[in-house]
Amino acid sequence: MRIDEIKITRKIISRFFRDFDEFLDVDVAIAGAGPAGMTAARYLAKAGKKVVVFERKLSPGGGMWGGGMTFPVVIVQEESKKLLEEIGVRLTDEGEGYYSADSLETTSKLCSSAIETGAKMFNAISVEDVMIRDERVSGFVINWSAVEIAGLHVDPLTIKARYCVDATGHAAEICRIVERKVGKLSTPSGKVEEERSMCAELGEQTVVENTKEVYPGLIVAGMAANAVFGAPRMGPIFGGMLLSGKRAAELILEKIG
Repeated sequence: MRIDEIKITRKIISRFFRDFDEFLDVDVAIAGAGPAGMTAARYLAKAGKKVVVFERKLSPGGGMWGGGMTFPVVIVQEESKKLLEEIGVRLTDEGEGYYSADSLETTSKLCSSAIETGAKMFNAISVEDVMIRDERVSGFVINWSAVEIAGLHVDPLTIKARYCVDATGHAAEICRIVERKVGKLSTPSGKVEEERSMCAELGEQTVVENTKEVYPGLIVAGMAANAVFGAPRMGPIFGGMLLSGKRAAELILEKIG
């Protein structure tokens, strides 16, 4: 077989634009491919929904790759270990209700399992704004992350979705955009309440409780949920993040069937 560089280029371009065109109008659009975002994507796609995930970095996974302080180990608790067992992550019982897993294995399997169920992930794409119609978030406004980083004046493109999810982690970027554009979220102050200092016990509990519709059409999940509702961070224990992603999927499925 003779290898032709131009044919390679054409096939890459053709494949990308076929995929991109297919996911311009979806059931659910998710910003952020961390553990919560990827878990939500997996459950939604498994339920037959068309799901697209946008990750601004080259690699999905959020903070899970680094484990705890770059030690490639993450911890989950008894209540959440099933979510990793479902995707074939090998867990070690560390006693007292704690289970450890290799952070690289966990992250890669979260990613591959979401894709295998039918969710589509696009990396190196940032969500820079939202579309709002009839006082409801109805899609994302997206651009290449490199454009954002370079500060270039390049107009974005749009994605239409029945529901959107902010799974952007500590920054809670989508909720902050809605706060600026609309002026009010469903929080006590109407604004992002800001993340509190670390308390793993409270953080793991509240990250699931705070997974909710923060503005019509917009669900907040993962660490973004605690940032928006003013709850603590929890460090390298990820059970709550997984459960939050599942909860986000359940909320959306309750609404769209």
